[in-house]
Amino acid sequence: MSLLRDSMNAIEKVKAISWPFLVLVTLAACIGFVSLYSAASGSMQPWAASQMAKFAMGMAGLVVTAVIDIRIWMRLAYPIYVVSLLLVVVVLIHGHTSMGAQRWIDLGFLKLQPSEVMKIAIVMTMARFFQGATTDDVKNPLFLIAPLGLLAVPVALVALQPDLGTAIMLIAVAGAMFFVAGVAYWMFGLVAAGGIAMLPVGWHFLHDYQRQRVMTFLDPESDPLGAGYHITQSKIALGSGGVFGKGFLHGTQSHLNFLPEKQTDFIFTLFTEEWGLVGGVALMTLFALIIIYGYFMAFQCQNQFGRLLATGIIINFSLYIFINIGMVMGLLPVVGVPLPMISYGGTAMLSVLFGFGLLMSAHVHRDVKFTRRGFDMA
Repeated sequence: MSLLRDSMNAIEKVKAISWPFLVLVTLAACIGFVSLYSAASGSMQPWAASQMAKFAMGMAGLVVTAVIDIRIWMRLAYPIYVVSLLLVVVVLIHGHTSMGAQRWIDLGFLKLQPSEVMKIAIVMTMARFFQGATTDDVKNPLFLIAPLGLLAVPVALVALQPDLGTAIMLIAVAGAMFFVAGVAYWMFGLVAAGGIAMLPVGWHFLHDYQRQRVMTFLDPESDPLGAGYHITQSKIALGSGGVFGKGFLHGTQSHLNFLPEKQTDFIFTLFTEEWGLVGGVALMTLFALIIIYGYFMAFQCQNQFGRLLATGIIINFSLYIFINIGMVMGLLPVVGVPLPMISYGGTAMLSVLFGFGLLMSAHVHRDVKFTRRGFDMA
């Protein structure tokens, strides 16, 4: 009888999943598959077929994640953080190097990028820490020392890979969660002032290519055939697409190989060259619907952990989009952040879908109540 009751409970939880939200996510992924097919000049190999397999795997994991009680995920938040941190350390010691950066662990069937996993782990950890925190707690600077330490360690390790883009994303998503948790504005001002004061020191520790990226962002025309080549070609491709685009498989900048990294960081440029301004706006509208829907589900959560977790997941997703599109349009420096659900990359795809699974778990268990620190599983 217990097994039957558990099975019926799982079925009810599956029914409670927001399937319209997953339809939007699947639609975004399908646009990614089509774009990767185009990037390979009309072939499923080597990117589209692999990405479809990762998506199917990720969606299955999403459903499993969604039906697991949100209180279990809260208990696992710190262990997942520790495992993610260990993986980041392993990368620094024995990671796979590509394009001058040591960011991956080669598992054979997948090149695991622990920094992508760490983005989700930071969200879970911050949600866990601030679960049940009172207004007096978050206004106390001493209370914030622990979460700042939990953030500082992975940020430092990721920056050493070097992966400045992901390090900045970790800081941004954690900062947003501090804000949602109710940290006083003056504390953000103090941290911002300290960060600005440390910029000259930080500049000294940047790698030469990172400093060059910043200088290229400020003046792209200074080295159009060198450091500024990527962004120059991206702007040309964006402009050449016009209003309605050149048509599917007819993008000249991408298919004549003027556009670099067209399957990963610059896939939005490939897409808009073929589908034009109309296609680009349509894709951003789809992303906006996913984000709005996600926030709507977050606000429905009756427990603080679920609300913070869901909000953090959507903020993380939003940062991917903001940084990637801003980067390819020349509004931000090139930092190597993929466009979620669209860019090729197994770890990014799986981590985003795992995050959406946590969002669904928060939504499915939105009425769950537990104690202030969340230890009551009754």
